Amino acid sequence: MATKITPRKSRQPVKKEPTSFMSKLTRFLFKVFLWFLGLSLFFVVLFKFVPVPFTPLMVIRGIENKTAGKEVFFSHDWEPIENISMNLQKAVIASEDGTFLKHNGFDFVAMQKAYKSNERGRRIKGGSTISQQTAKNVFLWQGRSYLRKGLEAYFTVLIEIIWGKERIMEVYLNSIEMGNGVYGAQAAAEHWYRKGASSLTPMQAAGIAAILPNPRKYSATSSSSYINRRKAKIVRVMRQVGKIEY
Repeated sequence: MATKITPRKSRQPVKKEPTSFMSKLTRFLFKVFLWFLGLSLFFVVLFKFVPVPFTPLMVIRGIENKTAGKEVFFSHDWEPIENISMNLQKAVIASEDGTFLKHNGFDFVAMQKAYKSNERGRRIKGGSTISQQTAKNVFLWQGRSYLRKGLEAYFTVLIEIIWGKERIMEVYLNSIEMGNGVYGAQAAAEHWYRKGASSLTPMQAAGIAAILPNPRKYSATSSSSYINRRKAKIVRVMRQVGKIEY
């Protein structure tokens, strides 16, 4: 008896549903987010131990000068915090952030006062703490966008947790703009007073702190009456700061 052979049906390849655009975008954004977290943590940990060689502001100022046809230069000499006068540390606390040693990165009272005053159209010092300024100077660009402010808050939390107050002050005093093309305490002390950062007097330290709101406009020496009034006020407040213990 003949056996009937039934031909096997060929397997048809299973068609996969095309991945939607939103799924691809979500995966891409998630990877970007993970990379950002990893890189940000890496650099925050790195700069806890390694001097910050340059900041985004230094690059921006260089581009601005180049575009304007001016000489591109900057003076930046890193000094450990033990080589920076305690007078300057007190001066920037007195001038920029009176609660620096107490807060966890944010001074919400100062931020609220700044917000209310800005609503009335007044021009006052912003509510940013030394920690926030350090986060912005080292990791971010200048500006007032919500994105930058959000990233500033993120980096502020990180450096408060990982660096601590003493390292934040050290990086701040070594990276902040203190004159036209002048960055950090050592370069500022040499530029304005022809001396090292370790030997600044209270009035000299107050002179540097007084110009921080706009160091390219104001002068720490041969100052205007406005800056001289700021110097005198800063020196008075410095006496109330007391002993700094990080």
